[in-house]
Amino acid sequence: MNQLILPDNGISNENNIVVIDIFREIDNYDFFQDLITELENEGYEENKDLFVFPYDWRLDISYIAGENNNDPNNLANNILKIKNQLGIDKVDVIAHSMGGLVAKKYIHLFGTSSIDKFIDIASPHYGSPKAFKILQYGDDLGMKMFIFGLDSNRTQIISQNFPSIYQLLPSRDYFDPENIVKLALEAKCNAVASTLGTLGIVSKKYADKIPFIVKINHNDLLRYPNDYDEAMFADVQQAYDMGAVAIGATIYFGSKESKRQISEVSEAFAEAHRLGMFTILWCYVRNSAFKVGGKDYNESADLTGQANYLGATIEADIVKQKLPSLNGGYLVLNKDGHNFGKYDELMYSKLSTDHPIDLCRYQVANCFMGRVGMISSGGASGKNDLKDAVYTAVVNKRAGGSGLILGRKAFKKSMEEGVKIIQTVQDVYACDEITIA
Repeated sequence: MNQLILPDNGISNENNIVVIDIFREIDNYDFFQDLITELENEGYEENKDLFVFPYDWRLDISYIAGENNNDPNNLANNILKIKNQLGIDKVDVIAHSMGGLVAKKYIHLFGTSSIDKFIDIASPHYGSPKAFKILQYGDDLGMKMFIFGLDSNRTQIISQNFPSIYQLLPSRDYFDPENIVKLALEAKCNAVASTLGTLGIVSKKYADKIPFIVKINHNDLLRYPNDYDEAMFADVQQAYDMGAVAIGATIYFGSKESKRQISEVSEAFAEAHRLGMFTILWCYVRNSAFKVGGKDYNESADLTGQANYLGATIEADIVKQKLPSLNGGYLVLNKDGHNFGKYDELMYSKLSTDHPIDLCRYQVANCFMGRVGMISSGGASGKNDLKDAVYTAVVNKRAGGSGLILGRKAFKKSMEEGVKIIQTVQDVYACDEITIA
């Protein structure tokens, strides 16, 4: 691994390191082979009208793109070679991750005279927090299983003189809380929910332009081992004073701290109602004992339904809940002589089926038959965020739910991509053809 270390000037002077190919597939783990296969199925043929561009990802992005150098391996020379080989004027570029930054730099340097279409997939245009983690603490990049000798400590050591790792550090825009509000405004959201600090720092500018919802409790994520406790970071009066119209809070039902959380949040909701504000409860189930036989019953319809009922009981005006992925939590947790909670067999035979819409409908039924609105969680960001968000919205709407709250699926994207995801979800709720099931 020491061969990857660059000298202090960040320029490779090693002739024994040769860029050969992109990662395609390793130990049945796909990187780019599926994409190449899909393009081949559409009629493209590799090395004839389909070309890959492997590059030394340690180097300066500008150098890789082709600035002030005639390296035959830079992007500019590769595009020129393809144009000459095929006798064409322009190429299409599909770029992923850092490759998108390289392609963007090429366009900045040389314009679009040689580019017809540019498709950018998951590029960190605002930077990546993982770059900071690598420099400060190390990270195995998820590659430890594939590359012998690669671990967090080695990655930290060998990356110190990589120009690219510094270019991937998060920009100011990545951390600017105003961007969350701008995204909500641009997408014409009903409201924006965030922390006291995030909304407070921009409240004078935006509190009269879009409804603010202040999340008043959080998990600090600095206790070891991790736990499922939420501490109050703000009070209702602070939210009211900044012009917020609502407060939000999380209760981890089923956790050992849940009794205290229920009491704290109930008091806060009562105060909010006295001030004319409405309330949203993040109604999550959290207990490691609810993971049984490789299945996570924290996401079961019956347990999350009970959490919704408790949320409605403390006068949450809106309940936020994850889509259930299974059912039968009470049945499993009451096996082998255990006595947990209260349930009835009719919950499973008459009130629900295993269909995703029925499981979600059971959650809605536990919100006083929908008199308390239930919005579904958009979930963590992944590979198919648009598809996943639309699926969740369709299930929520057809089950009688009231909407979707989108966080990481939207704000971890570029402004354009985030707006597209949010507005596509809005189209689901505006579509008359998508009805109650």
